[in-house]
Amino acid sequence: MDRVKVSPYRKDRYFLLEEYSYKDITVPRWFVTDGANIPRIFWSLFPPNSPEYLSAVVLHDYMCKNVELYGYEKADRYLYEAMIEIGVSKWKAKLFYTCCRYYHKFKVFKNKFKSILKGV
Repeated sequence: MDRVKVSPYRKDRYFLLEEYSYKDITVPRWFVTDGANIPRIFWSLFPPNSPEYLSAVVLHDYMCKNVELYGYEKADRYLYEAMIEIGVSKWKAKLFYTCCRYYHKFKVFKNKFKSILKGV
């Protein structure tokens, strides 16, 4: 798997210098990402834009921004698979995957709950 090529865009934002592909997903040139959405308290352990996993994070970010096409489950699975493929340790890839899965399950549940309340 190739590494993503990015350039700074604004504070904490980067854009892709070249189209980036993984399996059946192509992230277009100029796509803007903020890297991993990691709570600041954990940044010393897991910097949001670490080159170690940035390629997988950009892919995940793109898929989540287009969730109607890909779905959170596929985005999270591809994050894990891409991290393993680029050499991220299994425990770290599993940690990222698990955190994303719980977050997305909560997000979907919260949105369904809101829509039920709106209907009442």
